[in-house]
Amino acid sequence: MGDSNEQKALQLMQDAEKKLSQQKGFFGNIFGGSNKVEEAIECYQRAGNMFKMSKNWTKAGECFCEAAALHARAGSRHDAGTNYVDASNCYKKIDVEMAAQCLLKSIDIYTDMGRFTTAAKHHQSIAEMYESDPNTLLKAIEHYEKAADYFKGEESNSSANKCLLKVAQYAAQLEDYQKAIELYEQVGASALESSLLKHSAKEYFFRAALCQLSVDVLNCQHAMEKYIQMYPAFQDSREFKLVKSLCEHLEEQDIEAFTETVKNYDSISRLDQWYTTILLRIKKANDDNPDLC
Repeated sequence: MGDSNEQKALQLMQDAEKKLSQQKGFFGNIFGGSNKVEEAIECYQRAGNMFKMSKNWTKAGECFCEAAALHARAGSRHDAGTNYVDASNCYKKIDVEMAAQCLLKSIDIYTDMGRFTTAAKHHQSIAEMYESDPNTLLKAIEHYEKAADYFKGEESNSSANKCLLKVAQYAAQLEDYQKAIELYEQVGASALESSLLKHSAKEYFFRAALCQLSVDVLNCQHAMEKYIQMYPAFQDSREFKLVKSLCEHLEEQDIEAFTETVKNYDSISRLDQWYTTILLRIKKANDDNPDLC
């Protein structure tokens, strides 16, 4: 069945090329040249769907790109943007770079049309593709930042903050702690402005404090005082008490107590991979045997 669909798709591609060559002729220009382009677009779109059914993602992507380029030439910008997204969804299964390039083309179209929320969502999609590979985390950060900028411009502050939290997470992973601290503090301060989101500020200040601790104990202690002033309830949290204890253990150079405190906290509130990575780094910087377990 796959072969049958591929054969039909290849035939549709040939039909599209034939219609385009007819459209270029003298009589094509006089007698319905634009109709030939529309018919060619339809052939490419149908071929793309046939290739999708055969799971031939490369050819499917090519067909949707052809359709997008024809739409763009004909002035149908929205349809061109849609087809570039279709192409990206196909390429995403086999080639992240090609998928990203297609989405960037759609972003150019949507920003030109003033559709910034749509452009932001596509930057977010590109970031999500890049974040799955540790080698492309910088690219993920770049696109999350662009998405956040567009979301902010459209007053979608909740969506912007979600993107900024991703930037902070990966910045800390890449040991750009200052950037991570600034963003966690920014999003934490933003959360405090909403009665519904206020509680989540605790997590953001906790993350910021651990990033501070990765740099310097004294910096962390000063930051903790600032977070209490901003959010007094933070002082009563388990997160605050953990960081306060860790600061004390590091000042006393008591690595065993540091490890035990982390273990006790983790037995009640499970620490995810981000937290354990940061805590292991803090311990490693202060100890020759950095094994929390």
